[in-house]
Amino acid sequence: MYTDKTLKCKDCGADFVFTAGEQEFYAEKGFVNEPQRCKACRDAKKNAGKGERKFYDATCAMCGGVARVPFEPKEDRPVYCSECFAKQRGE
Repeated sequence: MYTDKTLKCKDCGADFVFTAGEQEFYAEKGFVNEPQRCKACRDAKKNAGKGERKFYDATCAMCGGVARVPFEPKEDRPVYCSECFAKQRGE
């Protein structure tokens, strides 16, 4: 029913393929407009509003190692490194 279409990105001007599978997905979701940007430009636009994440160093409450976390640690809550956090979740 659907066939691949070649479209032109409105941001960079590159040609990109709007596949039959993507067209079917759009139809299932009720989208009426075709995409106007290639995947690279869509991703760039999506990530443009996001700033750099700030990480904080903390001491792991389980092993005593360094834990880099994306939130400011508080004294009243334990912080775990990635390995210890995974162990905690597995229990």
